[in-house]
Amino acid sequence: MEKLTRQEEEVMLYIWKLESCYVKDILAEFPEPKPPYTTVASIVKNLERKQYVKPSRVGNTYRYTPLIRESEYKRTFMSGFVRNYFANSYKEMVSFFAKEQKISANDLKDIIEMIEKGKEK
Repeated sequence: MEKLTRQEEEVMLYIWKLESCYVKDILAEFPEPKPPYTTVASIVKNLERKQYVKPSRVGNTYRYTPLIRESEYKRTFMSGFVRNYFANSYKEMVSFFAKEQKISANDLKDIIEMIEKGKEK
């Protein structure tokens, strides 16, 4: 699975949210000022080339659906992130965010509860 650029990830998040969409639907999700239609269309073409989306011809346009689930993408690239920046230790990653005060004690308690219950948020 090829890593996405920041712009590709942003567009892919909209595609995952919409599940099946046209370029105009993706463009409508962007906040103002919206990027040009041609820019979004180009990004979607890159996603197609990287095999993240599948086009289906509808009249003279294309509807796009994701080929890769969002959870699969997150799992693949978060694993690499943890491996490269935290010596493959999720404990080190959580410790880093706790030390940098990016995660509160209450958040940590919630995470522990989720782990104990075997739930995912």
